[in-house]
Order: sequence, then structure tokens, then C-alpha cells
Amino acid sequence: YWQFDTEGVHEFKMINNTDSLYPTIISFQYPKAGEMNSAVRVGVVSAQGGETTWIETEGDPRNHYIPRMEWAASSDELVIQYMNRLQNTNWVLIANAVSGRVRNVLTEQDDAWIDVVEDLNWLDEGRNFTWISERNGWRHVYTADRDGITLRLTTSGDFDVVSVQAIDDDGGWIYFIASPDDPKTRYLYRSRLDGHGRAARLTPEGQTGTHSYQMSPDGGWAFHTHSRFGVPPTIELVRLPEHETVRTLVDNSRLHAAVGQLKRSPAEFFRVDIGDGVMIDGWMMKPHDFDPSMQYPVLLYVYGEPWGQTVRDTWTGGQYLWHLMLTQQGYIVASVDNRGTPAPRGRDWRKIVYQRIGSLTSGDQAAAMRKIEEWDFIDPDRTAIWGWSGGGSSTLNGMFRHPDVFEVGMSVAPVPDIRLYDTIYQERYTGLPQEDPQVYEQSSPLTFADRLEGKLLVVHGTGDDNVHYQGTEKLINALIENNKQFTMMAYPNRSHGIYEGRGTTLHVYTLLTNYLKENLPPGPKPQATE
Repeated sequence: YWQFDTEGVHEFKMINNTDSLYPTIISFQYPKAGEMNSAVRVGVVSAQGGETTWIETEGDPRNHYIPRMEWAASSDELVIQYMNRLQNTNWVLIANAVSGRVRNVLTEQDDAWIDVVEDLNWLDEGRNFTWISERNGWRHVYTADRDGITLRLTTSGDFDVVSVQAIDDDGGWIYFIASPDDPKTRYLYRSRLDGHGRAARLTPEGQTGTHSYQMSPDGGWAFHTHSRFGVPPTIELVRLPEHETVRTLVDNSRLHAAVGQLKRSPAEFFRVDIGDGVMIDGWMMKPHDFDPSMQYPVLLYVYGEPWGQTVRDTWTGGQYLWHLMLTQQGYIVASVDNRGTPAPRGRDWRKIVYQRIGSLTSGDQAAAMRKIEEWDFIDPDRTAIWGWSGGGSSTLNGMFRHPDVFEVGMSVAPVPDIRLYDTIYQERYTGLPQEDPQVYEQSSPLTFADRLEGKLLVVHGTGDDNVHYQGTEKLINALIENNKQFTMMAYPNRSHGIYEGRGTTLHVYTLLTNYLKENLPPGPKPQATE
């Protein structure tokens, strides 16, 4: 078990003004970037009770993380992932459950950051284990021995392994999700555990979109979920490796029928060259009665940070339906994935954003938008941007850093000052503020609030315990100080998702819809003639 010593970790306080006669204070420990973390250690105790054996990890426990631990294929030893505070080194430790002593069997390092490995699986009755690494520039599966002597590449090629689905140790196969030729899709592949031969795609070639699998241990069966952009998911039982459908479990026929009756045009995927050979992926939804001889306003949906990819050929539910409704009002809705988003396009694509969140991300988004504005059917004078959480931050960065590109912005639950966000996320991508204060300043939208020229709506829940309302209040002060007019909506006691309370979700999206229509008129207009 983990033991956390939280003494000294600062408390964050929120005020609840609405649920009682007098306001109440909600307090919880929340280490912001650069502040003190909890001290964490691992203990082992017999199932029959008794004394705890503490695992003897080295270094200051407040400046290291133990993000994963599990039994090392027996109850005699544990395998622990032990990371430094900057999260650019991950030591794989084998710990004796009786003595507490550890030995380092593998070290993973990166100039930017290391992602925690979720796909550590034991092979050969515990003699070897699988490991995920980007050390050759691509995210691949390796096989390491228990003593840390050898590390062998198991999957190979110029592509990323997205996730491991199953390992057939007896048969010598590894099953994984990848998309070597198209970062917006996901397919099932398998290859030999010994690293010989080429990976073979098991998802049928004619089935585009996103595929996920819950597989039996021997890899012979799977629950297969398949969806596409604008197409709800279906779930079936398939026999592998033939990928033969044995039974449809969920056909979602009613939802398919309902969506099929809506007025819509097929979504279009595209790539734009933003310069220096950088190709940006995107999707676009047009009105059902689209006329290519006319010009339309465009709304860019963004996320932009290392935690999320928006350009996916997959069903996105309510978000898709809201965007579709906007196209029925006369808008074009689009999204692009800048560098630094977790697309399967190689290590350099993802980690170029290290210490450049805000600057590089918004620069890529703006460059892509400038290319889109060159298309004849886009009205360059009617452009908007919106996003939630990291997308809310990207919206602020777009409006502040590139006021010549975006006329209107709708920022929901943003992080205006990244110094206010938590240690483990923000330090992973930005480093420590004590070491690089300028990086934090230049990465924060707040720094550039004085450049706002367009119309801005900021939406936030005052009970957001993830991205604190505190940041939006700092943003409000900065905009006021610089005499920048804007619109603000606070939702009392709502959390990061702003969904609590009767009618809240409908109210949020009605607010966004009305603000967009009032400040960026929908519908086509004739193309300008020279």
C-alpha cells in the first residue's frame, strides 16, 4: 500500500455561498506548481496482519513520485515505477517484499518528460516484462529481463504503439492498438513477442474510424467497439485473429436512426501546411445546405495541450451534436491538432511542446487558421475559437497572442496563470517555476491579456476543485486593469465539468450558442469580388 504524509502541503479554500444561510468554507490540500508535495512511501504487510515492511527507496520522498506499483509476478517481490519530480527519469525498481531492499533494473530518461508506463506485463513465468519507451523516437514495446541485463525491441517500425491490448505468452503474440498511416484512427495489430517479422493489422481494412478491444488472455476473443466521426458506436463479440463477428452485443440502432435523421453533411478531414514542412491535421463540419460559392463564419474548437487530441475519427456524443446544431445555424465548425497533442506521430511531435505550452501551441493553431481563412468559402472576418479546460486556456492564448486571427473567443474553465495549477501536471510539461520563472510567465495567457482586441466570453464554475476559479478572478483583474471589455459567467459551486444542478448543462450550451450568434453572425454571404 501507499502511505502519504501530507503534512505541510498547502490547503486550497473554496467558499460555498448558496447551500446554507451562512457561507461555508471547503478546504483541501492541493500542491500548486513549485510547492510542497506529499511524501509517499510503499509498505508491505502480511494478509494475516503484523508489522509493515517499508520499501527502501532513495531520495527525498517529497520530490519523487511512485505512480505505479504491483506484484512482480509473485508475492515475493514488487515492481515499482519511481520518478523524479521533473518526471524526466523513471527508475524501474524490483523490491523484496520481506526485506524492503530494492534494485534498479531499468532506467528511462528523456530531455522533456516521461509518461508513466501502464502496459507493464510479466512474461515467461516472471522472468521478463514488457516496457513502453520512446527511446528510438517512436513509442514501442520492449521486453526487459528481471535482472536488468537485456532490453529487446518487440515492436518496430516508424509508428507509435498507442496501447497494449493483450499478450499471448504461450502463443508468442502481442496485440496492440496503432495507426501507422493516419493519426486520427485506431486499429488492432499483432506481432511476434520475439520481435521477428512485421506487425499485421487484424482490424479489417474496410473498417475506418476508431476501434477498441477488451480481449481474452489468449487473444482469441474480444469485445470490439467501433465508431466513426458522427457515427455512434457498436459493440460486438469477435473471434481473432480472423476478426470474425460472432454476435452483435450493442447495435445502438435507435441512436443511429435518430442521428441519421438530422440535417448534416459528412465531416471532412484535412491537412494544412503551416510552414517548415509541419503538417497539421484537422476536421471540418459544414452546413447541410453548404454553397461553395458563398462565405461562411468558422468556429475553431481547440484543446491543444499534451493531455488530449481533438482530431479523431470517433464518436464524441453531445459535443458532436452541439457542433452539428451550429452548422445547421449557418456556421462551419473545425478543429486542428497542433504539435504537442498526443497524436501517434512520434516522440518529437509530442514533446516539442516542452516548456512551450501557450506559445507554440497557439502559434500552430493560429497558423492553421490563417491557412483555412484562405479557402474561398471561409469568411476571414468571421472567425471564432472556443474550448474547455486546456482548450479554454488555448482560447485565451489565441485571443491574446493572435488578435489578428480570431474575432470572438469562448473560454470555459481555463488556466489563465499556469503557476496556479497542480505540481504533477504543470511541472511535467513546464519544469519548476523556481528554476524557470520566465517559462511560466511566457506560457500563461494572463501575461498577454493586454492584447485582447476581439469579443471574449469567460465561463467558470466557482466550485472547480481542479482548475480553480482563482485563476479566472486574476484574469478578470488583468482585463479590468487594461480596460479590456469582456463578458463573464460564473456558475456557483459547479465543478470543472459545470454540470451540477438542474438545467446547468442546457444553460451552459445555450449561453455559448447565444453569445456566438450575437457576436459572430451565422449564415452565408456572397464572396468578396476583387
